Amino acid sequence: MQWLLRDVDVLGRGRRDIALDGGAIIDPALVGPAARSVGCSGLVALPALVDPHTHLRDPGAGDAETIATGLRAAAAGGYGAVFVMANTEPVADTAAVVEYERDTAERAGLCDLHPIGAVTKGLAGQELADLEAMASSRAAVRMFSDDGMCVGRSDLMREALERISALGGVLAQHSQDLALTAGAQLDEGELSRALGMTGWPAMAESTIIARDAIMAGHLGARLHVCHISTATGVEVVRWAKAQGFQVTAEATPHHLALDSGATAAGDPDFKVNPPLRGTADVAAVREGLLDGTIDMIGTDHAPHPDSAKGCDWSRAANGMLGLETALAVVAELFVRTGRMSWAQLADRMSTRPAGLLGLGHRYGGDLSVGRPGNLCLIDPQRPWMVDPAGLSSIARNTPYKGRTYHARVVATVLHGRPTFDLDGVFAAG
Repeated sequence: MQWLLRDVDVLGRGRRDIALDGGAIIDPALVGPAARSVGCSGLVALPALVDPHTHLRDPGAGDAETIATGLRAAAAGGYGAVFVMANTEPVADTAAVVEYERDTAERAGLCDLHPIGAVTKGLAGQELADLEAMASSRAAVRMFSDDGMCVGRSDLMREALERISALGGVLAQHSQDLALTAGAQLDEGELSRALGMTGWPAMAESTIIARDAIMAGHLGARLHVCHISTATGVEVVRWAKAQGFQVTAEATPHHLALDSGATAAGDPDFKVNPPLRGTADVAAVREGLLDGTIDMIGTDHAPHPDSAKGCDWSRAANGMLGLETALAVVAELFVRTGRMSWAQLADRMSTRPAGLLGLGHRYGGDLSVGRPGNLCLIDPQRPWMVDPAGLSSIARNTPYKGRTYHARVVATVLHGRPTFDLDGVFAAG
């Protein structure tokens, strides 16, 4: 089917028509009389978003998320592809599990899913998983991570970097020195001391980033730093890049938009790992994203059942939802304030994440003729309040509940086919 998206503002650079045919963007002059037309005046078209860091809990109990519900949430958030972390039950440390993830997503057809394989068996940090089997599987895994846990042993980290490098892949590290964060509940500082809770010190992040960056530099391997949250962590990444090391980094919407003050009331929906940080750290992470030290935005979408969040802070699980709110939060913080253009947002949330694993031919880009028909439509002036009950995820643990944002995804198109259509404009086209 051919589609003609009329009078849409492409990446905030000016209005034109976009024509889609057979999963690709074509010259509007080639559209036939049977094409379905969609009026897009007032909307902004961006390449479909790509999330380098998602948790979908499938395989698992199904009480927090499934691949189907998670991908529905991703499509509603404007995403065309997500990279899913390995902390499933069972852990995604074998070819069988990553193939299950990929095959299940293909049947859902809502959003492309790229499995991330575990670095170590069972995420236990003691023995490397069969990285080669996952890489040669139907899932063709090229990113590996023990996210949620840190690959703490230096000998294992070295071997993992060497083997993953030989596969043409990248190791994504959850940078946390576990010896410095035992029992940690929130950011180390005045608030943790006032509450009498164990703090999570900033140096527990930056020291691991430094170790890993130096190792990656010496080995010629690629390192991706997950959910960077501290000023010192940003500085270490900046230094590593200046040395020519192959280091990339991501920041989450919540570490960009929220600070540790939000945790004072004890709402477990604000409990996350790494924790929300102080205002100086938040400012440094924002600047790091703007100046390119931090390459991209990853949601760290982490759904939990009510039982894991509807309890006191000390017993609550870490993590928060992110797929359906990420674009709105980032746009409110940067585009609405004039610190970032729509094109720059698309670069951080689509093009650079796609390039992380050499998928720039499938996602991201400038929506020119010949590019894949993967895009999302944004209404930049559509105030909406986040209602947990209205989200697509099974889980409801969002820290943004009750907050109003002004930009909203109204449609997502994957391979030339609408996968999300808030107002039914494609159905009516």
